[in-house]
Amino acid sequence: MSQPDPNYFLEFRDNHLLSSLVGPQDAHLLYLEQKLDVVLALRGNRIAVSGPEPEATYAKNVLQYLYNELSKGHVVEMPEVDAAIHMATTDAHPSDDTKKVEEVSITTKKRIIFPRSPKQAAYIKAMQNSELVFGIGPAGTGKTYLAVATGVSLLLSGKIDRIILTRPAVEAGEHLGFLPGDMKEKVDPYLRPLYDALNDMLPSDQVLKFLSNGAIEVAPLAFMRGRTLSSAFVILDEAQNTTPVQMKMFLTRLGNHSRMVINGDLTQVDLPYGVPSGLQQAWDVLANVKDIQFTVFDESDVVRHPLVSQIVHAYEAYGKNTVA
Repeated sequence: MSQPDPNYFLEFRDNHLLSSLVGPQDAHLLYLEQKLDVVLALRGNRIAVSGPEPEATYAKNVLQYLYNELSKGHVVEMPEVDAAIHMATTDAHPSDDTKKVEEVSITTKKRIIFPRSPKQAAYIKAMQNSELVFGIGPAGTGKTYLAVATGVSLLLSGKIDRIILTRPAVEAGEHLGFLPGDMKEKVDPYLRPLYDALNDMLPSDQVLKFLSNGAIEVAPLAFMRGRTLSSAFVILDEAQNTTPVQMKMFLTRLGNHSRMVINGDLTQVDLPYGVPSGLQQAWDVLANVKDIQFTVFDESDVVRHPLVSQIVHAYEAYGKNTVA
């Protein structure tokens, strides 16, 4: 019995880029087949796409989108494939037509970072163009990572003089005095995610140089009091754990030629019972202020490693079977 004709034949002229597109041992194609229930056949420099609609069109759009990203020098690995599939099956399909996610990117020393969802694209654009930006939503949506990347890009291009990264150290009551060690040893446990993001974007020796000469400052929120932060890109992370007084204090630190990004997840508030979140109050108070940008993420914007998604689904299935 003859097989039906493929829905699409896609031709890719650059064999080196094609090799990166299909992945080691064609892993990217196999994953795409599994996720979209299509058949992808590599024939020379062409990929035949077969399957039901609209899944075959989604697969075509994903392949064209990822090849285009590779041609611009971006890295395509399994997380990028998974993110492209996510976009293909939502309202913003990655393709070469008007449904494509708006092209924005962040350039750092180690990599070029591009958005993995429409809201990430909007968030990056807001940070690049606005002086005060809020990113609100669950973990895994890239709020902190993209904010640090934007700050690094602006520092390297000379548009700002320094980056200031801060978090409220709620567990230590903002005082930190009872912890052993010097100040760096006291605050590092709370600021480690910010260091991790920096090291993902800059060579380690450059991170150390910037930290030592003050071009990058990492400090707990309590140390922002009384300062005016000028010519800086200032990131307040875990902002759900600020009190209203702390949030107002931080917002009024904004100086000339500076930008602020405030991130938080209102489902993960660690403040004492009955203490309102400064992030929630700021959202209520400032939502209609014209020059302040809010990007609100939800669970559909979480970009996970594909294996993490499989783990989550396995636990959900296990929970349902246990209840039954």
